[in-house]
Amino acid sequence: MIDRAGILMEQGAAIAAERVVDSSNMSRSHYHSHFELYYLEEGARLHMLENDIYETKPGDMMLFAPFVMHHSYSDEPNSDFKRIVLYFTPESIEDDVVLELLKNSSGLYHVDKKIGHYIHGMLGMLLFQQEDYDKLHDAALKALLNMIVVTLLKSAVPANKPEVQTLITRMIEYIDTHFMDDINLDSLAEQFFVSKYYLCREFKKYTNRTINQYINTTRILNAQRQIMETSRSFTVIASDCGFASCTHFTRTFKQVTGITPSEFKSTYKNKQKRRNGKENAILKN
Repeated sequence: MIDRAGILMEQGAAIAAERVVDSSNMSRSHYHSHFELYYLEEGARLHMLENDIYETKPGDMMLFAPFVMHHSYSDEPNSDFKRIVLYFTPESIEDDVVLELLKNSSGLYHVDKKIGHYIHGMLGMLLFQQEDYDKLHDAALKALLNMIVVTLLKSAVPANKPEVQTLITRMIEYIDTHFMDDINLDSLAEQFFVSKYYLCREFKKYTNRTINQYINTTRILNAQRQIMETSRSFTVIASDCGFASCTHFTRTFKQVTGITPSEFKSTYKNKQKRRNGKENAILKN
């Protein structure tokens, strides 16, 4: 599935939305350098947000702050669902109080039927305005975005985090905090006093991934963050993220992301230049 809104953000857009009908599952967690608001229109989805899993139904919304790991899936194979995704940069939020609230408000949100229709309507209007490239294009998107997030924060009720901590959620939390160490299937089975067979079966059932896939993805996601936020060498980043060598790091990075660390760094820098150039042009006008 092509993430058209994601492509627009990569090209320097500050706000981008898309309506999608699909039945696929994400194979691994990911994060963005921007916010994501996910509005489920039809179907049912499970969302893994860092160590927690939430069940969403039509009208529910998921909010993901920048650099928060997440992915969605269904426990029903080939189950169609329909959603609107809205991406936006922190700079698109006009009020500092609203921005700080958004940064600390990742999770599942419920709204009453009336407010839900209101937000859904504004999302539809934003999708319409996104295709209307007149001189008020950017102003219209920004006005609608800020109204949507303010309405969400004022009216929505954040869902409680899942209270039951299972073996797999404890294991995920352990991997998330020990990814830099020498961890593998054998060490995890020993750490949590279970057989490797049981561990593999339950982990795959719960997360839709193998343990090795999750460990490698977690390490690479943390490496991506370091590449974006620091000037450390790839050798240092590889060591910090649990890789025995830079060669192993580069090979795993490409397996997980499809590109090398050097290509990722270059792409990120070019994206930042395009976005800064667009913002400077707006300020000049």
